[in-house]
Amino acid sequence: MNRIKNEDGFALVTSLMLTLISLTIVMALLYMMTQSIHVSGMNKRYKTAVEATYGGAEIYAKDILPFIMRNYSSSTSTLSSNLQTAFGTGVQLNSSESCMRSKLTKSTANWPAGCSNTPNPKQNYDMSFTMAAVKGSPFVVYSKIVDTVKGNSDTSGLQLEGSGVAESSTVLTPQSIPYIYRMELQGERQNNPMAQANIEVLYAY
Repeated sequence: MNRIKNEDGFALVTSLMLTLISLTIVMALLYMMTQSIHVSGMNKRYKTAVEATYGGAEIYAKDILPFIMRNYSSSTSTLSSNLQTAFGTGVQLNSSESCMRSKLTKSTANWPAGCSNTPNPKQNYDMSFTMAAVKGSPFVVYSKIVDTVKGNSDTSGLQLEGSGVAESSTVLTPQSIPYIYRMELQGERQNNPMAQANIEVLYAY
């Protein structure tokens, strides 16, 4: 048996294998970097949407909802124009007068048939308002009351228990909470609905 001693081309095969391994490592690194940039961008868009939605919840709970409670007996068109006068044209009231009044003053079981209590805040929403962004298009926040529970008092503001001027009382007066609302909010970019965030708020009025 004769042994083949010709080793021509061995160096070429070795260099090609090393080149293939190097290219595989480089491609894997490029893929990891691309995916990292993609995930980082998605995370940034989500955090921006979350912050915008939290800001919308603050405005809705602390400014808009108390304004509606003071004016809920008005017609929808008047209330809508009053909201736009107070908060700008970006505020749009979508619910009817009877539905809004019922959501604010009645338990969920006593709402009219047309009032929506589905958890999707964008489906048959009560109100939407636009929030300007420092960069890019503004955010639109959709809000909806999905559950109302009557609290321990009404909205009259009368204190039923307490003490007079010259007497002291041992009666403990609880904090007045007329209504408790569960609200769903969704904030999204005006030109990119994929950049969105949903939050749920429990609000005691």
